[in-house]
Amino acid sequence: MQAEASPTPIVAIVGPTAAGKTSLSLDLAEALGGEVVNTDAMQLYRGMDIGTAKLPVAERRGVPHHLLDLLTVRDPATVAQFQGWARAVMADLRAAGRPPVLVGGSALYTRAVLDQFEFPGTDPGLRAKWEAELDARGAAALHALLVERDPEAAARIVPDNGRRVVRALEVIELTGRPFSATLPRQEYVDPATVQVGVRIDRALLEPRIEQRVAEMFDAGLVDEVRRLLDEGLSEGRTASRAIGYQQVVAHLAGDLTLAEAQERTVIATRQFARRQMAWWKDDPRITWVDFDDPDRVEQALSAILG
Repeated sequence: MQAEASPTPIVAIVGPTAAGKTSLSLDLAEALGGEVVNTDAMQLYRGMDIGTAKLPVAERRGVPHHLLDLLTVRDPATVAQFQGWARAVMADLRAAGRPPVLVGGSALYTRAVLDQFEFPGTDPGLRAKWEAELDARGAAALHALLVERDPEAAARIVPDNGRRVVRALEVIELTGRPFSATLPRQEYVDPATVQVGVRIDRALLEPRIEQRVAEMFDAGLVDEVRRLLDEGLSEGRTASRAIGYQQVVAHLAGDLTLAEAQERTVIATRQFARRQMAWWKDDPRITWVDFDDPDRVEQALSAILG
């Protein structure tokens, strides 16, 4: 009796920004005959290239990439929408025997694709009510309210992310349950899923972040933002919140010097890296490899192929 073929694996590369996830994703895609699936919310946007560290086509080693450059900066992006797109792409790749290799900085997007994560409905009236509260009271005040009603959800939402705070308060009122109850459970949708984490000490990561931000500004981030403002960046509910872009917009408005914008981008990126690690640190399913280990590809392949 012939043994049943193993299912095509789903691979996700996780870890903090600037740790080296991109190069590992290419190494694994090449080794597995797979294709890369972007899970970075801001790389969905056309023209947001320098500030999102989007890999240029010439540097992709001929590996096909999916879910890049789908939206204009005016378009909103939602986790629910992304979940549908990513799962459809992954299904097509696996049907063709091509392992999807997920990589990107948006931990929530990755978890929404890999894990059991159902989205509660929405109520236009409640949404309008909380959006009016946001306009009247500001994101920080609503976040303080969320701390009272659902501390776990509040701990996972940045206080100035008014859109997510509004969504959390809407869901709490709509369902009568904590918003955190709707967040992803550590239960894969498909058991053939493997997560590989890139591990790096904070003392080593922080100068890498500083260097990356400096390179972005040197590469023309200010000009990129100036061009995107002409395309409607300020009107985009999702794109306008991107780290680096917010700070450069403030610089172009005369509110920050260029040096201040760069420094605040470094600080925001460091804070983002800490939040990323908070998502992953308690997930026992992840196989961790050191960012500078010469055997990291072999270690990852061993975890993927068993």
